[in-house]
Amino acid sequence: MKIWVKPPTTQPWGTRSVYFRDPDGNLVNFFMMSAKKETRMKESEQAEQIISALRAAYAAFNKGDIGAAVEALDAQIEWSEPAEFPGGGTYHGREGAKQYLAQSRAAWAQVISEPEQFIPAGDRIVVFVHARLLPKDSSEWQEVRLADVYNFRNGKAIQMRAFADRQEALRWAGAQASGQ
Repeated sequence: MKIWVKPPTTQPWGTRSVYFRDPDGNLVNFFMMSAKKETRMKESEQAEQIISALRAAYAAFNKGDIGAAVEALDAQIEWSEPAEFPGGGTYHGREGAKQYLAQSRAAWAQVISEPEQFIPAGDRIVVFVHARLLPKDSSEWQEVRLADVYNFRNGKAIQMRAFADRQEALRWAGAQASGQ
């Protein structure tokens, strides 16, 4: 009786399988996920957790809860805004990020920053943001589309860099937007 029905094989979907017959003639299949697939799944799960935390941070910012907006950041984060942005520059630590976010809200009657797309790129996530700003002395909203790039280590954002140009953000992060 032939024992091997099918020798150990890596399937196109990433599992490794072996088929054989036991002494009673029953077909037995042993399989396991490849290390690469397990790693991709873990990375994907971690990216989803990070994206969920970023969504919550943007929602907190929109409600004016700056403390909750910076909660998921590493205590030593480096926060960089372009020089052309009001208050642009580099801020250090959660307190620095809080300072920037508070001053950016204070300059306007209302600020809404809606994340439109999250693009994972290794240990970075590019967030395309649609910001709507209502000046204190006007009833006309201003709109801008920009990108924030977060660099993560151990599930915490250790760096955030904002870009006025979304394509520049993608290049800097080594990412590509879906559909491109």
